[in-house]
Amino acid sequence: MSTKFRLLWAAVLLSMAALGAAALPDELGGQPMPSLAPLVKKVAPAVVNIRVSQTISTRSPFGDDTFRRFFGIPNERKVASAGSGVIVDAENGYILTNHHVVENADKIQISLINEVTLDATVIGSDAATDIALIKVDPKNLVELPIGNSDDVEVGDFVIAIGNPFGLGHTVTSGIVSALGRTGISSDGYEDFIQTDASINPGNSGGALVNMNGELIGINSVIISRTGNNVGIGFAVPSEIAQSIMRQILDFGEVRRGLLGVTITTIDEESAKALGAKVDSGALVSNIEPGSAAEKAGLQVDDIITRVDDKRIDNSRELANAIGLKGSGEEIGIEFVRDGKSHSVTAKLGQQSVSRSAGTEIHPGLAGAQFAASSTSTVGGVDVTEVEPGSPAAQRGLRSGDVIIAVNRRSVQDLRELRAVAQGNRILFLLVRRGDRQLMLQIR
Repeated sequence: MSTKFRLLWAAVLLSMAALGAAALPDELGGQPMPSLAPLVKKVAPAVVNIRVSQTISTRSPFGDDTFRRFFGIPNERKVASAGSGVIVDAENGYILTNHHVVENADKIQISLINEVTLDATVIGSDAATDIALIKVDPKNLVELPIGNSDDVEVGDFVIAIGNPFGLGHTVTSGIVSALGRTGISSDGYEDFIQTDASINPGNSGGALVNMNGELIGINSVIISRTGNNVGIGFAVPSEIAQSIMRQILDFGEVRRGLLGVTITTIDEESAKALGAKVDSGALVSNIEPGSAAEKAGLQVDDIITRVDDKRIDNSRELANAIGLKGSGEEIGIEFVRDGKSHSVTAKLGQQSVSRSAGTEIHPGLAGAQFAASSTSTVGGVDVTEVEPGSPAAQRGLRSGDVIIAVNRRSVQDLRELRAVAQGNRILFLLVRRGDRQLMLQIR
């Protein structure tokens, strides 16, 4: 966008605030009033509506299958939901959307702007970044070019296109309100673009577009007490979405980077206690043998302050910075050791990816679901789901917990968790919950 057009658009916004939309002139400064219509006509055909059908299990209100059968209560029922997606490769029929839009889908259908409906299949999905890649028959599709979200600045004008409340193609506009937002959810990796462009249920997976007609984000999350738009929406940056897509296409899975350290947040008070001249960062408390961290020369007691020129204020930010990189990628790390600043380059290892039900590990963990950790830079096991009232819930386990040790033995993945649990009637789980650790006894 030219400087002249930006100034003209700014003048329009000021005029709207001062005069009200009904009082706007047909021309401003001798030129026609600017309109987003040409941009919308260009990019809207690349945004699709998604309809998902899935089967969910139902519970008997009596808690007994005998009563379920007697009263004819079905074991499962069909549900439908709506979302959005963005065509990013018309030649191959690839569409980016959110993981939560297509998760556990039995059938996926997409509708183009011309109301043509196509069946879609999931190529790959990543819960930690909430990005999924689906595919349709590539006929007469229009793709949206992917822009560089690293070039986005606060204050940039944007439009959001999606399928709110299942209404169909809807366009809203706003600005980029903030960058690098984290802490929106309790797990996963976050580096959101925040926008005040109206985003509502059904917009998930839709496009956040800049004024050059480029995709800069996949709309994903809103913050609202009612569940509807209040002017605070979040999009996964296009650079992250594109990285996930490339890994899915290249490897058939997401190969997330692993540094191999256990870390603790350092604030000004704790830094003072350590005699360190920093006001924030991530303290290295353990280094795994043979890990990327060890090979790069990091040591216990180092305080990591930057990764690839991105400031690190706490352990969560370091986990994000590492987890959003792919295995094999090289990163620059700045850290403080003995009061002096140092920098090294580390080539990341790979996090293991697997899932397991609690019943496969220990009877006391029944009702819980586990996966290789998506938030720890050293590994561990995520508690991804805990069924209310289940044995796991009764013993204090919560969704979002990360198991880092069992019976005083550290665990990096599900394989190690199973190995330690095997043959033990009692398990003592060392669990990280937010910024604190606690011990749970499982019988």
